[in-house]
Amino acid sequence: MNGYLVDLLLSLPAVLLSLTLHECAHGWVAYRLGDPTAKDLGRLTLNPIRHIDPIGAISLLLFRIGWAKPVPINPRNFKRPRAGMALTAAAGPITNFLIAFVSTFFLLLSYNGGEKIPVTSAVTSFLALFLYYLFRFFYLLQVMNIALALFNLLPLPPLDGSRLLTLILPRRAAFWVVRHERQILIFVLIWMIGGSYLADYLLGIPAVAASPLLSALVSILSLTGWIGNAAKSISAWLISLFIKLPFLA
Repeated sequence: MNGYLVDLLLSLPAVLLSLTLHECAHGWVAYRLGDPTAKDLGRLTLNPIRHIDPIGAISLLLFRIGWAKPVPINPRNFKRPRAGMALTAAAGPITNFLIAFVSTFFLLLSYNGGEKIPVTSAVTSFLALFLYYLFRFFYLLQVMNIALALFNLLPLPPLDGSRLLTLILPRRAAFWVVRHERQILIFVLIWMIGGSYLADYLLGIPAVAASPLLSALVSILSLTGWIGNAAKSISAWLISLFIKLPFLA
């Protein structure tokens, strides 16, 4: 089977799992801090249908960065509204990093298992293939969740990072950010969709491609590109860290 098609099929459950746990984490932390809004609206559930935004899910599937339906939060229910919103926002990316951490363990476990199976029969051949696909699934799950966490930590509304930003901004500036969420969201979408094409065009100019400084500056335009590269770098670091464990060596 075509490798791209395999990765696409394996990415489907990874997308559902990643976005569902991300949003559930928001709702659960909000509930623990005194806001029952998500619970009352049925958002404290592992049913992905309650959380998935079709466009955000497709974006995550194809570009490794995406979003789900935001969990409704009422900051008035928090004893300390700004801190409560920040903690609730942080819960999503932290959950994604935890998923990536656990995925690293299982991807190495499945990889090592596949390496140790002698393919001597149809049964062992099937088992080796199954472990390979399991390895690919956990690798995709790992990278996807790292990218999802990094994307959501950007300090731009309506991403989780903007909730953390309002915690440290003066109240007047924080209100300005909240008031202009829709306009900033349009900017983020344009950056996400058009930035890659613009970066590719500029990098095709010999003078830009030959300059490390200009190339680095231009690459910032590609939101999907630099988040993807950062996610792969963190993925490689996590794998190198886990390989040092005796039972995964």
